Amino acid sequence: MLAQGAAGACALVATTLAPVAAHAQSSSIVAVVNGDVISEGDVENRAKLFALSAGVANTPEMLARLRPQVTRQLIDERLRLQEIQRRHVNVTDKEIAAAIHEVETRNNMPADALRRKLESDGVSFRTLVDQVRVQLGWLRVIRDQLGDAATITPAEVAEQQRILAAQTGKPQYRVSEIFIPADTPAHAPDAEKFAETVIKQLRSGAPFAVVAAQFSQSQTALEGGDLGWVEPNELDPGVARLVEQMPPGAISNPVRVPGGYDIVTLRGKREIGHDIGTMLTMRQVFLPFTTALDPQHPTEQQRSTLERAKALSAATHGCDAMEAAAKAVGSTRPVDPGPVRLETINPAAFRTLLTNLPDGKASQPLVSGDGIAVMMVCSRAEKNLAQESTEDIQRRLLGERAELVSRQLLRDLQRKAEIERRDGAATPKT
Repeated sequence: MLAQGAAGACALVATTLAPVAAHAQSSSIVAVVNGDVISEGDVENRAKLFALSAGVANTPEMLARLRPQVTRQLIDERLRLQEIQRRHVNVTDKEIAAAIHEVETRNNMPADALRRKLESDGVSFRTLVDQVRVQLGWLRVIRDQLGDAATITPAEVAEQQRILAAQTGKPQYRVSEIFIPADTPAHAPDAEKFAETVIKQLRSGAPFAVVAAQFSQSQTALEGGDLGWVEPNELDPGVARLVEQMPPGAISNPVRVPGGYDIVTLRGKREIGHDIGTMLTMRQVFLPFTTALDPQHPTEQQRSTLERAKALSAATHGCDAMEAAAKAVGSTRPVDPGPVRLETINPAAFRTLLTNLPDGKASQPLVSGDGIAVMMVCSRAEKNLAQESTEDIQRRLLGERAELVSRQLLRDLQRKAEIERRDGAATPKT
Protein backbone atom coordinates (compact mmCIF):
# COMPACT_ATOMS: atom_id res chain seq x y z
CA MET A 1 0.00 0.00 0.00
CA LEU A 2 2.79 2.38 0.93
CA ALA A 3 4.71 1.74 -2.27
CA GLN A 4 1.60 2.05 -4.38
CA GLY A 5 0.51 5.28 -2.69
CA ALA A 6 3.94 6.88 -2.88
CA ALA A 7 4.29 5.96 -6.52
CA GLY A 8 0.90 7.43 -7.36
CA ALA A 9 1.71 10.61 -5.52
CA CYS A 10 5.13 10.77 -7.21
CA ALA A 11 3.51 10.65 -10.62
CA LEU A 12 1.25 13.50 -9.67
CA VAL A 13 3.90 15.61 -7.98
CA ALA A 14 6.32 15.18 -10.88
CA THR A 15 3.87 16.99 -13.12
CA THR A 16 3.37 19.91 -10.75
CA LEU A 17 6.70 20.73 -9.14
CA ALA A 18 8.90 23.71 -9.85
CA PRO A 19 10.69 26.21 -7.63
CA VAL A 20 8.14 28.04 -5.53
CA ALA A 21 9.37 31.51 -6.41
CA ALA A 22 8.83 30.85 -10.11
CA HIS A 23 5.10 30.32 -9.96
CA ALA A 24 3.77 33.54 -8.47
CA GLN A 25 0.41 34.10 -10.02
CA SER A 26 -0.45 37.08 -12.15
CA SER A 27 -2.79 38.41 -9.47
CA SER A 28 -1.87 41.42 -7.35
CA ILE A 29 1.37 41.38 -5.39
CA VAL A 30 1.07 41.19 -1.59
CA ALA A 31 4.76 41.20 -0.68
CA VAL A 32 8.23 41.07 -2.22
CA VAL A 33 10.86 39.13 -0.25
CA ASN A 34 14.42 39.72 -1.44
CA GLY A 35 13.00 40.11 -4.95
CA ASP A 36 10.67 37.08 -4.79
CA VAL A 37 6.97 37.81 -5.20
CA ILE A 38 4.16 36.60 -2.94
CA SER A 39 0.86 37.07 -4.75
CA GLU A 40 -2.72 37.46 -3.67
CA GLY A 41 -3.31 33.99 -5.10
CA ASP A 42 -0.60 32.50 -2.86
CA VAL A 43 -2.23 34.00 0.24
CA GLU A 44 -5.72 32.93 -0.78
CA ASN A 45 -4.67 29.34 -1.51
CA ARG A 46 -2.85 28.99 1.81
CA ALA A 47 -5.78 30.45 3.74
CA LYS A 48 -8.13 28.04 1.96
CA LEU A 49 -5.79 25.16 2.81
CA PHE A 50 -5.98 26.06 6.48
CA ALA A 51 -9.75 26.44 6.36
CA LEU A 52 -10.04 23.01 4.77
CA SER A 53 -7.62 21.39 7.26
CA ALA A 54 -9.42 22.89 10.24
CA GLY A 55 -12.88 22.14 8.90
CA VAL A 56 -14.02 25.77 8.87
CA ALA A 57 -16.27 27.46 6.36
CA ASN A 58 -14.34 28.87 3.40
CA THR A 59 -16.06 32.26 3.60
CA PRO A 60 -14.72 35.72 2.71
CA GLU A 61 -14.94 36.68 6.39
CA MET A 62 -12.86 33.69 7.50
CA LEU A 63 -10.25 34.26 4.77
CA ALA A 64 -9.98 37.91 5.79
CA ARG A 65 -9.38 36.87 9.39
CA LEU A 66 -6.66 34.43 8.36
CA ARG A 67 -4.98 36.77 5.88
CA PRO A 68 -2.52 38.70 8.13
CA GLN A 69 -0.97 35.63 9.75
CA VAL A 70 -1.02 33.64 6.52
CA THR A 71 0.88 36.44 4.79
CA ARG A 72 3.42 36.54 7.60
CA GLN A 73 3.84 32.78 7.39
CA LEU A 74 4.39 32.90 3.64
CA ILE A 75 7.05 35.60 4.06
CA ASP A 76 8.93 33.46 6.59
CA GLU A 77 8.47 30.43 4.36
CA ARG A 78 9.96 32.31 1.42
CA LEU A 79 12.99 33.25 3.56
CA ARG A 80 13.45 29.59 4.44
CA LEU A 81 13.16 28.58 0.79
CA GLN A 82 15.79 31.12 -0.23
CA GLU A 83 18.17 29.74 2.38
CA ILE A 84 17.45 26.20 1.19
CA GLN A 85 18.30 27.23 -2.36
CA ARG A 86 21.39 29.19 -1.27
CA ARG A 87 22.74 26.04 0.37
CA HIS A 88 21.86 23.93 -2.70
CA VAL A 89 19.62 21.61 -0.68
CA ASN A 90 17.63 19.47 -3.11
CA VAL A 91 14.28 18.03 -2.05
CA THR A 92 13.21 15.41 -4.58
CA ASP A 93 9.72 14.83 -5.93
CA LYS A 94 9.82 11.34 -4.43
CA GLU A 95 10.54 12.72 -0.95
CA ILE A 96 7.67 15.19 -1.18
CA ALA A 97 5.31 12.48 -2.39
CA ALA A 98 6.35 10.18 0.46
CA ALA A 99 5.77 12.94 3.03
CA ILE A 100 2.30 13.67 1.65
CA HIS A 101 1.50 9.97 1.65
CA GLU A 102 2.61 9.79 5.29
CA VAL A 103 0.09 12.51 6.14
CA GLU A 104 -2.61 10.50 4.36
CA THR A 105 -1.62 7.31 6.18
CA ARG A 106 -1.53 9.02 9.58
CA ASN A 107 -5.06 10.26 9.01
CA ASN A 108 -6.40 6.98 7.59
CA MET A 109 -6.86 8.46 4.12
CA PRO A 110 -6.46 6.46 0.91
CA ALA A 111 -3.62 7.29 -1.46
CA ASP A 112 -4.14 10.49 -3.49
CA ALA A 113 -7.04 11.54 -1.25
CA LEU A 114 -5.42 14.85 -0.33
CA ARG A 115 -5.07 15.98 -3.92
CA ARG A 116 -8.66 15.04 -4.72
CA LYS A 117 -9.97 16.74 -1.59
CA LEU A 118 -8.02 19.95 -2.21
CA GLU A 119 -9.04 20.17 -5.84
CA SER A 120 -12.70 19.52 -5.03
CA ASP A 121 -12.58 22.45 -2.58
CA GLY A 122 -10.89 24.80 -5.04
CA VAL A 123 -7.43 24.69 -3.43
CA SER A 124 -4.36 24.30 -5.62
CA PHE A 125 -2.53 21.06 -4.77
CA ARG A 126 0.67 22.95 -5.44
CA THR A 127 0.01 24.92 -2.23
CA LEU A 128 0.53 21.76 -0.19
CA VAL A 129 3.47 20.63 -2.32
CA ASP A 130 5.25 23.95 -1.84
CA GLN A 131 4.73 23.83 1.91
CA VAL A 132 6.07 20.30 2.23
CA ARG A 133 9.09 21.17 0.06
CA VAL A 134 10.08 23.95 2.45
CA GLN A 135 9.44 21.85 5.56
CA LEU A 136 11.68 19.03 4.35
CA GLY A 137 14.39 21.33 3.03
CA TRP A 138 14.47 23.39 6.22
CA LEU A 139 14.99 20.24 8.29
CA ARG A 140 18.15 19.58 6.27
CA VAL A 141 19.32 23.16 6.62
CA ILE A 142 18.97 22.92 10.39
CA ARG A 143 20.78 19.60 10.52
CA ASP A 144 23.59 21.14 8.47
CA GLN A 145 23.63 24.16 10.77
CA LEU A 146 23.88 21.91 13.83
CA GLY A 147 26.96 20.15 12.47
CA ASP A 148 28.45 17.79 15.05
CA ALA A 149 25.75 18.82 17.53
CA ALA A 150 23.26 16.84 15.41
CA THR A 151 24.81 13.66 16.82
CA ILE A 152 23.64 12.70 20.31
CA THR A 153 26.50 10.82 21.96
CA PRO A 154 26.16 7.72 24.17
CA ALA A 155 27.47 9.80 27.08
CA GLU A 156 24.66 12.33 26.64
CA VAL A 157 22.08 9.54 26.54
CA ALA A 158 23.57 7.97 29.66
CA GLU A 159 23.42 11.31 31.49
CA GLN A 160 19.74 11.68 30.60
CA GLN A 161 19.05 8.15 31.81
CA ARG A 162 20.78 8.95 35.10
CA ILE A 163 18.68 12.09 35.52
CA LEU A 164 15.47 10.19 34.78
CA ALA A 165 16.36 7.45 37.26
CA ALA A 166 16.88 10.08 39.97
CA GLN A 167 13.47 11.59 39.20
CA THR A 168 11.41 8.40 39.43
CA GLY A 169 7.90 9.21 40.60
CA LYS A 170 7.89 12.81 39.36
CA PRO A 171 5.28 13.86 36.75
CA GLN A 172 5.74 13.78 33.00
CA TYR A 173 3.32 15.11 30.41
CA ARG A 174 2.64 14.06 26.80
CA VAL A 175 2.23 17.40 25.03
CA SER A 176 1.61 18.53 21.47
CA GLU A 177 2.08 22.13 20.36
CA ILE A 178 1.25 24.60 17.63
CA PHE A 179 3.66 27.53 17.59
CA ILE A 180 2.47 30.78 16.02
CA PRO A 181 5.37 33.24 15.58
CA ALA A 182 5.14 36.90 16.59
CA ASP A 183 8.66 38.24 16.32
CA THR A 184 7.86 41.86 17.22
CA PRO A 185 5.17 43.63 19.27
CA ALA A 186 3.66 44.84 15.99
CA HIS A 187 3.01 41.25 14.90
CA ALA A 188 1.52 40.11 18.23
CA PRO A 189 -2.14 41.19 17.72
CA ASP A 190 -2.47 39.37 14.38
CA ALA A 191 -0.71 36.29 15.77
CA GLU A 192 -2.96 36.18 18.83
CA LYS A 193 -6.09 36.64 16.72
CA PHE A 194 -4.96 33.82 14.43
CA ALA A 195 -4.21 31.59 17.45
CA GLU A 196 -7.72 32.17 18.76
CA THR A 197 -9.16 31.17 15.38
CA VAL A 198 -7.10 27.98 15.44
CA ILE A 199 -8.19 27.17 19.00
CA LYS A 200 -11.85 27.61 18.14
CA GLN A 201 -11.55 25.07 15.34
CA LEU A 202 -9.52 22.62 17.44
CA ARG A 203 -12.18 22.74 20.15
CA SER A 204 -14.79 22.09 17.46
CA GLY A 205 -13.04 18.87 16.50
CA ALA A 206 -10.36 19.79 13.93
CA PRO A 207 -7.51 17.22 14.16
CA PHE A 208 -4.67 18.76 16.17
CA ALA A 209 -1.95 16.91 14.24
CA VAL A 210 -3.30 18.05 10.86
CA VAL A 211 -3.55 21.70 11.92
CA ALA A 212 -0.07 21.55 13.48
CA ALA A 213 1.41 20.14 10.28
CA GLN A 214 -0.16 22.99 8.30
CA PHE A 215 0.48 26.00 10.51
CA SER A 216 2.85 25.33 13.39
CA GLN A 217 6.20 27.04 12.86
CA SER A 218 8.17 24.78 15.20
CA GLN A 219 10.37 21.83 14.28
CA THR A 220 7.65 19.46 15.54
CA ALA A 221 5.23 20.44 12.75
CA LEU A 222 5.89 17.39 10.55
CA GLU A 223 5.22 15.15 13.58
CA GLY A 224 1.87 16.80 14.15
CA GLY A 225 3.26 19.01 16.92
CA ASP A 226 4.21 16.07 19.15
CA LEU A 227 6.76 17.04 21.84
CA GLY A 228 6.75 13.56 23.35
CA TRP A 229 6.91 13.00 27.11
CA VAL A 230 8.34 16.07 28.83
CA GLU A 231 8.88 17.32 32.36
CA PRO A 232 7.65 20.74 33.48
CA ASN A 233 11.17 22.19 33.53
CA GLU A 234 11.55 21.36 29.82
CA LEU A 235 8.62 23.63 28.91
CA ASP A 236 8.22 27.39 28.90
CA PRO A 237 7.20 28.35 32.47
CA GLY A 238 3.82 29.68 31.31
CA VAL A 239 3.12 26.52 29.33
CA ALA A 240 4.27 24.31 32.22
CA ARG A 241 1.91 25.99 34.70
CA LEU A 242 -0.97 25.45 32.32
CA VAL A 243 -0.13 21.84 31.48
CA GLU A 244 0.06 20.91 35.16
CA GLN A 245 -3.59 21.96 35.55
CA MET A 246 -5.04 20.72 32.24
CA PRO A 247 -7.11 17.55 31.91
CA PRO A 248 -6.01 15.19 29.12
CA GLY A 249 -7.52 16.15 25.78
CA ALA A 250 -7.95 19.83 26.63
CA ILE A 251 -6.85 22.59 24.24
CA SER A 252 -5.13 25.58 25.85
CA ASN A 253 -5.76 29.26 25.27
CA PRO A 254 -2.90 31.10 23.51
CA VAL A 255 0.20 31.18 25.72
CA ARG A 256 2.68 34.01 25.13
CA VAL A 257 6.16 32.53 24.82
CA PRO A 258 9.43 33.98 23.50
CA GLY A 259 8.95 34.62 19.79
CA GLY A 260 5.21 34.07 19.59
CA TYR A 261 2.28 32.09 20.95
CA ASP A 262 1.93 28.42 21.84
CA ILE A 263 -1.24 26.38 21.64
CA VAL A 264 -0.88 23.08 23.49
CA THR A 265 -2.94 19.99 24.07
CA LEU A 266 -2.29 17.52 26.86
CA ARG A 267 -2.36 13.96 25.57
CA GLY A 268 -1.46 12.18 28.79
CA LYS A 269 0.09 12.27 32.26
CA ARG A 270 2.32 9.76 34.01
CA GLU A 271 4.95 9.40 36.70
CA ILE A 272 8.54 8.88 35.61
CA GLY A 273 9.26 5.16 35.80
CA HIS A 274 5.62 4.18 36.40
CA ASP A 275 3.19 3.87 33.50
CA ILE A 276 1.86 0.37 32.90
CA GLY A 277 -0.21 0.10 29.75
CA THR A 278 -1.58 -2.50 27.34
CA MET A 279 -0.03 -2.38 23.88
CA LEU A 280 -1.95 -3.94 21.01
CA THR A 281 -0.78 -5.14 17.63
CA MET A 282 -3.71 -5.08 15.23
CA ARG A 283 -4.84 -5.63 11.68
CA GLN A 284 -7.68 -3.87 9.87
CA VAL A 285 -9.63 -4.07 6.64
CA PHE A 286 -11.46 -0.98 5.42
CA LEU A 287 -14.11 -1.04 2.71
CA PRO A 288 -14.95 2.49 1.51
CA PHE A 289 -18.30 3.88 0.49
CA THR A 290 -18.47 5.69 -2.83
CA THR A 291 -20.70 8.38 -1.27
CA ALA A 292 -21.23 9.66 2.27
CA LEU A 293 -23.58 7.47 4.30
CA ASP A 294 -27.12 8.58 5.07
CA PRO A 295 -28.11 6.00 7.74
CA GLN A 296 -31.79 6.39 6.88
CA HIS A 297 -31.26 5.94 3.14
CA PRO A 298 -28.22 3.72 2.43
CA THR A 299 -27.33 3.22 -1.21
CA GLU A 300 -27.14 -0.14 -2.93
CA GLN A 301 -23.32 0.08 -2.85
CA GLN A 302 -23.39 0.70 0.90
CA ARG A 303 -25.72 -2.25 1.54
CA SER A 304 -23.56 -4.56 -0.56
CA THR A 305 -20.42 -3.30 1.20
CA LEU A 306 -21.97 -4.21 4.56
CA GLU A 307 -22.73 -7.72 3.32
CA ARG A 308 -19.13 -8.11 2.11
CA ALA A 309 -17.86 -6.94 5.50
CA LYS A 310 -20.10 -9.41 7.34
CA ALA A 311 -18.86 -12.27 5.18
CA LEU A 312 -15.23 -11.22 5.68
CA SER A 313 -15.72 -11.02 9.46
CA ALA A 314 -17.25 -14.48 9.64
CA ALA A 315 -14.68 -16.17 7.38
CA THR A 316 -11.41 -14.58 8.57
CA HIS A 317 -9.46 -16.21 11.41
CA GLY A 318 -5.98 -15.09 12.45
CA CYS A 319 -3.87 -12.10 11.46
CA ASP A 320 -2.23 -13.74 8.45
CA ALA A 321 -5.69 -14.36 7.02
CA MET A 322 -6.64 -10.76 7.84
CA GLU A 323 -3.67 -9.45 5.84
CA ALA A 324 -4.60 -11.70 2.92
CA ALA A 325 -8.21 -10.50 3.08
CA ALA A 326 -7.09 -6.86 3.04
CA LYS A 327 -5.12 -7.46 -0.14
CA ALA A 328 -7.93 -9.45 -1.74
CA VAL A 329 -10.59 -6.78 -1.21
CA GLY A 330 -8.31 -3.80 -1.90
CA SER A 331 -8.51 -2.27 1.58
CA THR A 332 -7.88 1.47 1.30
CA ARG A 333 -6.23 1.86 4.72
CA PRO A 334 -2.99 0.33 6.02
CA VAL A 335 -3.67 -3.20 7.22
CA ASP A 336 -1.23 -2.67 10.11
CA PRO A 337 -1.99 0.59 11.97
CA GLY A 338 1.12 0.16 14.12
CA PRO A 339 1.36 -0.38 17.89
CA VAL A 340 -1.66 1.02 19.71
CA ARG A 341 -2.04 1.67 23.44
CA LEU A 342 -5.43 0.35 24.53
CA GLU A 343 -5.98 2.99 27.22
CA THR A 344 -5.69 5.85 24.72
CA ILE A 345 -8.24 4.54 22.20
CA ASN A 346 -11.36 6.64 21.74
CA PRO A 347 -14.31 6.57 21.73
CA ALA A 348 -14.84 4.48 24.87
CA ALA A 349 -17.18 2.08 23.06
CA PHE A 350 -14.41 1.20 20.58
CA ARG A 351 -11.96 0.72 23.46
CA THR A 352 -14.42 -1.65 25.17
CA LEU A 353 -14.90 -3.60 21.95
CA LEU A 354 -11.15 -4.17 21.58
CA THR A 355 -10.79 -5.02 25.27
CA ASN A 356 -13.32 -7.83 24.94
CA LEU A 357 -12.36 -9.02 21.43
CA PRO A 358 -10.41 -12.32 21.59
CA ASP A 359 -7.01 -12.26 19.88
CA GLY A 360 -7.18 -13.52 16.31
CA LYS A 361 -10.95 -13.03 16.00
CA ALA A 362 -12.38 -10.51 13.54
CA SER A 363 -14.73 -7.88 14.90
CA GLN A 364 -18.22 -7.28 13.66
CA PRO A 365 -18.35 -4.64 10.89
CA LEU A 366 -17.83 -1.12 12.26
CA VAL A 367 -19.79 1.36 10.15
CA SER A 368 -18.67 4.98 9.76
CA GLY A 369 -19.69 7.79 7.45
CA ASP A 370 -17.16 6.91 4.75
CA GLY A 371 -16.95 3.12 4.95
CA ILE A 372 -16.85 -0.05 7.03
CA ALA A 373 -13.92 -1.40 9.06
CA VAL A 374 -13.26 -4.88 10.39
CA MET A 375 -10.66 -5.02 13.17
CA MET A 376 -8.57 -7.81 14.67
CA VAL A 377 -6.25 -7.86 17.71
CA CYS A 378 -3.18 -9.98 17.01
CA SER A 379 -1.51 -9.69 20.42
CA ARG A 380 -1.58 -7.62 23.58
CA ALA A 381 1.16 -7.08 26.15
CA GLU A 382 1.46 -5.22 29.44
CA LYS A 383 4.44 -2.85 29.32
CA ASN A 384 6.02 -0.17 31.49
CA LEU A 385 5.73 2.65 28.97
CA ALA A 386 7.45 5.21 31.19
CA GLN A 387 10.88 3.78 30.42
CA GLU A 388 12.20 6.18 27.78
CA SER A 389 14.20 4.33 25.13
CA THR A 390 17.60 5.41 23.82
CA GLU A 391 15.92 6.45 20.57
CA ASP A 392 13.35 8.53 22.46
CA ILE A 393 16.09 10.35 24.38
CA GLN A 394 18.09 11.01 21.21
CA ARG A 395 14.99 12.32 19.43
CA ARG A 396 14.09 14.62 22.32
CA LEU A 397 17.58 16.10 22.71
CA LEU A 398 17.99 16.60 18.97
CA GLY A 399 14.57 18.23 18.75
CA GLU A 400 15.44 20.72 21.50
CA ARG A 401 18.67 21.70 19.77
CA ALA A 402 17.06 21.92 16.35
CA GLU A 403 14.29 24.19 17.62
CA LEU A 404 16.77 26.66 19.12
CA VAL A 405 18.87 26.75 15.95
CA SER A 406 15.81 27.06 13.70
CA ARG A 407 14.43 30.09 15.50
CA GLN A 408 17.83 31.80 15.66
CA LEU A 409 18.53 31.22 11.96
CA LEU A 410 15.09 32.52 10.95
CA ARG A 411 15.61 35.65 13.06
CA ASP A 412 18.93 36.22 11.30
CA LEU A 413 17.28 35.85 7.89
CA GLN A 414 14.50 38.24 8.86
CA ARG A 415 16.99 40.83 10.09
CA LYS A 416 18.96 40.78 6.84
CA ALA A 417 16.00 40.55 4.47
CA GLU A 418 14.58 43.22 2.18
CA ILE A 419 10.83 42.81 2.61
CA GLU A 420 8.33 45.08 0.92
CA ARG A 421 4.68 44.75 1.91
CA ARG A 422 2.19 45.97 -0.71
CA ASP A 423 -0.99 45.13 1.18
CA GLY A 424 -0.83 48.14 3.47
CA ALA A 425 0.79 46.28 6.38
CA ALA A 426 4.05 47.41 7.91
CA THR A 427 6.98 45.04 8.11
CA PRO A 428 9.25 46.24 10.91
CA LYS A 429 12.73 44.85 11.13
CA THR A 430 13.17 42.18 13.77
